[in-house]
Amino acid sequence: MSRLARRLLLSLLPACAIGIGAWYWLQPERSDDSYPEFARAAANLRNSDDQFFGRAALPGLLDERKAIAADNHLGAIDLDLKLFAHHLRLGEVDAAIAEADRALQTARGEPSLQNHLADFYYWRGLGYLRLAEQTNCVAKHRPACCIWPLQGDGLHTDREPAQTAMEAFLEVLARQPKNLGARWLANVAAKACSQEGAIPPPLRWPHRRTDPGPVPRFVDRAADLGIDVFDLSGGAVIADVDGNGFLDLVSTSSDPEMPMHLFLHRGDGSFVDGTAAAGLSHQLGGLNCMAVDYDGDGDQDLFVLRGAWLKDLGRIRNSLLQNDGHGHFRDVTTAAGLALPACPTQAAAWGDFDGDGDLDLFVGNESRREQLSGMPPGGDYPSQLFRNNGNGTFTDVAAEAGTTNDRYCKGACVGDFDDDGDLDLYVSNVGKNRLYRNDGDLHFTDVAPALRVTEPSERSFACWFFDYDNDGKLDLFVAAYQASIDDVAADMLREAGEPTPGGGTTPRLYHNLGGRFEDVTARMGLQRVTLPMGANYCDVDADGWLDIYLATGEPGYQVLIPNMLLHNEGGKGFRDATEAAGLGHLQKGHGVAFADLDHDGDQDLFHQLGGFYPGDGFYNALFENTGTGHLLVLELEGTRSNRAAYGARIQVELETPHGPRVLHRAVGCVSSFGSSTIRQEIGLGDAVAVSRVVVRWPAGSTQEWRSLPCGGHVALIEGQAEAHPLARPHVGLGQRH
Repeated sequence: MSRLARRLLLSLLPACAIGIGAWYWLQPERSDDSYPEFARAAANLRNSDDQFFGRAALPGLLDERKAIAADNHLGAIDLDLKLFAHHLRLGEVDAAIAEADRALQTARGEPSLQNHLADFYYWRGLGYLRLAEQTNCVAKHRPACCIWPLQGDGLHTDREPAQTAMEAFLEVLARQPKNLGARWLANVAAKACSQEGAIPPPLRWPHRRTDPGPVPRFVDRAADLGIDVFDLSGGAVIADVDGNGFLDLVSTSSDPEMPMHLFLHRGDGSFVDGTAAAGLSHQLGGLNCMAVDYDGDGDQDLFVLRGAWLKDLGRIRNSLLQNDGHGHFRDVTTAAGLALPACPTQAAAWGDFDGDGDLDLFVGNESRREQLSGMPPGGDYPSQLFRNNGNGTFTDVAAEAGTTNDRYCKGACVGDFDDDGDLDLYVSNVGKNRLYRNDGDLHFTDVAPALRVTEPSERSFACWFFDYDNDGKLDLFVAAYQASIDDVAADMLREAGEPTPGGGTTPRLYHNLGGRFEDVTARMGLQRVTLPMGANYCDVDADGWLDIYLATGEPGYQVLIPNMLLHNEGGKGFRDATEAAGLGHLQKGHGVAFADLDHDGDQDLFHQLGGFYPGDGFYNALFENTGTGHLLVLELEGTRSNRAAYGARIQVELETPHGPRVLHRAVGCVSSFGSSTIRQEIGLGDAVAVSRVVVRWPAGSTQEWRSLPCGGHVALIEGQAEAHPLARPHVGLGQRH
């Protein structure tokens, strides 16, 4: 795509969502007055000139197009392209295609535009590719839809839209043979309509020569289970919200008119929609959400984050939703002191930063105090650090603590990187990142420059602390988000053995050397241009080594790239295992949560899918892990420490046929986009016995337990010498009720 085309797309195709707020009025219950508040915010966005949700500009453009002089070809084309962008953004695909075709027809006869015809064909291809998705992957959705490489039920039965898209992208390539984005999309469209032979051999996409390795296969069961919500980008939570011992599912959507969804696990492998009964129907919107026991009463509360990417129109408050212990929620945001000031955000992290036994809250807001390219000035939204007062209320102490950040925050994670007994905070920004070292007494120092962990410094996103090499020290992963579809395509070609120049920023993996870090990104095989929005870590084959899952994409319709699973090869590197696992979903990925939902010894994946444009919705997925894993599941409970044991460190010593082995885990809010269960699901690999488990509690004491079962679920309670086996029977994922 030319620079002109990219500029037009970026300016005319921004992001987000309008949806189905009327759905709310069909619900039997409304437990507070949150709905009118959020509905007003949604209406304000819809009726504005906001580049994400606004519809205000469309009527004027339509009137202007009708009135334009017949001989004003360039003016007509300009309006046609603007209308194309608005219609496509809003999901009015037929109208968008009509505008693209009209602009192309006029441009063919305009001498001054002959060198830009490739751009017009590109826009036509985008319109038809989205039509192909709507008429096949959406209207005739099947589990294999959009799983790359497309095959079987994932192939389109209505082939004409994809074929037309392919032909349009081939017209682009005839004029711009080095347009890598068009080459990739032409091959995607050709694969969808079973016309790979129509792609000239030099332009065919090479198959990546990857060793599948021993990773399990995942199969999407969401439709079978009745949990395949169709929405836009949002958050995903796996947690036991009703206290029956089985894990439930929660999702949110950036669509400001879409309510949260709660699906309760019945205990037999099936789920029931519990949204209305739980009092969540009135909670609209939210790009991210998380589960947390903020009040220490032993149940999982919920926290929803709103306003991300909306700049000043994103001043929509977050929601703290208190669980009554039975899975019914009450909005206590205002009473808790968390409602105002409302700032645009999607990032937060919980942890006991002051060591007083309850959980504090960092909210990373999207401040534009530092001038950012392509963004309007202003928007001074300092990040907030809320100290838990222990009585259900919070006080913002960020200014005194030194954690206002004052940058455009996109991710935050918590971990004791220097092993001094208190929790530190990493903040991922548009701009340079920060590592706030906890100095005690709720005071922090940004040591990121000194420790050289500010990168990636253009646009970072999800981040987390984890121990990827099981050496007992917390390493740091930071995803990068500075790339185009052309950059990603170039990277994929290089991985497939076709040397191709390209740009884009890669993530960073920082190996902890004991309070300082070494950048091991390239050495560990992570120097890839991947463009992830959501991301999380996991252990897909339960071998005890933590893997990485990247949920890829960007708002633009052209950014259709496979989500990615990177398998940890014994702490020595990461290997692309996406195709073998069946997880290369092309649709935009956001909230990512892993947990053993059916208690069969391996981790399943709840994946919130859908784009950021109103017209880019998709179905959420629940990928069942079909492997035969081996997990030890530990449920920690603090007594002197915070009850959820955020900040605890776990050491598991195993006996294996090859000798002893030690695994390390950290408990708490260590990942920033996707809320996996607080249960510690530890892969045992080929272990034959668990010889010892050592827990270092946040309050400072250390306990050990010996002769725990080699698998199954066990509760470990701070101060109690006996471990408590838990009844968590295997319940194969069943059909919807």
